[in-house]
Amino acid sequence: MPEKVIVSCAITGSVHVPAMSPYLPVTPEQIGDSAIEAAEAGAAIVHLHARDPEDGRPSPDPELYAPFVDQIHNRTDVVVNITTGGARGMSLDERLAAAVRFEPELCSLNMGSMNFAMFPVARGIEEFKHGWEQPFLEGSRSWVFQNTFEDIERIVETMKPLGTRFEFECYDLSHLYNLHHCLESGLVEPPLFIQTIFGILGGVGPEAANLTVMRETADKLFGDDYVWSVFGAGRHQTRLVTAAALQGGNVRVGLEDSIYLRRGQLARSNAEQVARIVAILSELDLEIATPDEVRQRLQLKGSAATALPS
Repeated sequence: MPEKVIVSCAITGSVHVPAMSPYLPVTPEQIGDSAIEAAEAGAAIVHLHARDPEDGRPSPDPELYAPFVDQIHNRTDVVVNITTGGARGMSLDERLAAAVRFEPELCSLNMGSMNFAMFPVARGIEEFKHGWEQPFLEGSRSWVFQNTFEDIERIVETMKPLGTRFEFECYDLSHLYNLHHCLESGLVEPPLFIQTIFGILGGVGPEAANLTVMRETADKLFGDDYVWSVFGAGRHQTRLVTAAALQGGNVRVGLEDSIYLRRGQLARSNAEQVARIVAILSELDLEIATPDEVRQRLQLKGSAATALPS
């Protein structure tokens, strides 16, 4: 009997800009409502970033996180996962600030530096909504998303004593080897929740063969000590996560990863994307994991042990 599929939902992220979709949640109330709807649709984990409610700019400010993590914590039992990846231009202290403040069950941890290129998406935008958006996207031509071993060690050494575990984000084959080094050195402990990411320019491409290579490499490096999940960027989302689930993997969807529901149709909410993948997986006779089943499988501390508002 296959294990139940963990469905994660990335609610707003830092890649897309408001000009790209009117449905991107921006204010704390919108982010909170969207996360709750996603949980009700079947997401067991919600991956969270914050934005400036005035113009939608990605923000590391814990005060902007507070209203929506409060709302999510008090209205659902979903697992809260706070980013430490942040956005272009943020320092490591800024990237860590919200996770340190709220001590969530999970936080993301990017496993290597990369050319995280967002500039191609600017070509399809005829009119930008805010002045920061085009420079933010175009500026990624010269941006290196820095995640050195020193950065990784600092994030783990900061969050591990708080009982927070990690969603290890691996955008390339080398990131799996970086994680293996961290495991071998005793920095991190199993079970490892590994999110393999396909289709971001600067990382591994979205071809099905790469899905197999990443999975086989993870099997070789981690054996039974990891839980595998996949997300595909943009139009690759549904195809890749379905393929991963058929191989025994877990899935992530959400407006951080793709603003579309299907070709040419914008998703009106995160819940639409979650409901769609839940329906597809159910048709394939795959069961969906509940938040408490995820807590047990990933050995999470439980929401009562966090510093989320009550």
